[in-house]
Amino acid sequence: MTLISFDIDGTMVFGSPPGTITLDAVRRAKKLGCIVGSASDRPISNQIQLWAEHDVEVDFVSLKHRLDEIKDRFDATRHVHIGDTEMDKYFAAQAGFDFYFVHELPDEIIEGWPAAEPRQL
Repeated sequence: MTLISFDIDGTMVFGSPPGTITLDAVRRAKKLGCIVGSASDRPISNQIQLWAEHDVEVDFVSLKHRLDEIKDRFDATRHVHIGDTEMDKYFAAQAGFDFYFVHELPDEIIEGWPAAEPRQL
């Protein structure tokens, strides 16, 4: 099972600035059986509020420097963090996550979940 963590600002369409990951993409990852959530600099309460406002039920929210706690909390075989900054990359590496810049996503992160082109999602 794959766990996918999304940064918010610069990564998600509702971030500030907006990114290219759509809400449908997150919902699709969940339908494919992924554990999904966010790891951001935003306060936990704000992350919870944003997901609720967009009617997406996520499995976790975290501060990005605590990705290691998320890794320990879930029984996943693969851990992925998607973000837009070097700090995202740094904290992902510290926690042992695979990291992808949102603007450099491969055609598939997991089978059945294309991520390279927002229009595909």
